[in-house]
Amino acid sequence: MRIWDLSPKYLCREHLLGEHRELHAIWEILTEGRRGYRNHPEVKRWEGKLAALYLRHEDEVKEMMSRGYKHKSPLDVSRATGSSDQDTMINTIEEQKELLRSKGCDCG
Repeated sequence: MRIWDLSPKYLCREHLLGEHRELHAIWEILTEGRRGYRNHPEVKRWEGKLAALYLRHEDEVKEMMSRGYKHKSPLDVSRATGSSDQDTMINTIEEQKELLRSKGCDCG
């Protein structure tokens, strides 16, 4: 489970769509009180930052649309509470870039 801190435009198709699915999972965990993966570090870093998670989703959607994908899973903006700034990272930007490079995909 991962939400990258890089712009979605740098993500290949697989990572962009995968992140979108995982973002929705994190959103459900935090807004619906779901327990699966509740203690995952990626979920924990978004606690109190649903506004930032919402903004990340909107950035993903823009990128998806620019690539010709259809988007049919909007988030409820009324639940986008807390900080609109995600200032906690699991890996630095450089580490994230290296992780993506090591995957051998089209990210970059």
